[in-house]
Amino acid sequence: MINYLIVAAVIATALVLFFGVLTMARGGEFNRRYGNKLMRLRILVQAVAVILIMIGIWLAGTST
Repeated sequence: MINYLIVAAVIATALVLFFGVLTMARGGEFNRRYGNKLMRLRILVQAVAVILIMIGIWLAGTST
């Protein structure tokens, strides 16, 4: 179960990062309004992914 959550969090991080970089590359009003918020969202989603990975490593270590 944790493996699916890890994969989903990593994919979500990649999607937010890609969308944020694409937005910055295009520029314009949308970038001015949401560019910083997208990068903050990326940091949040990335932190969740790292926490889930650490939990997965911990669970794998306790099952041996």
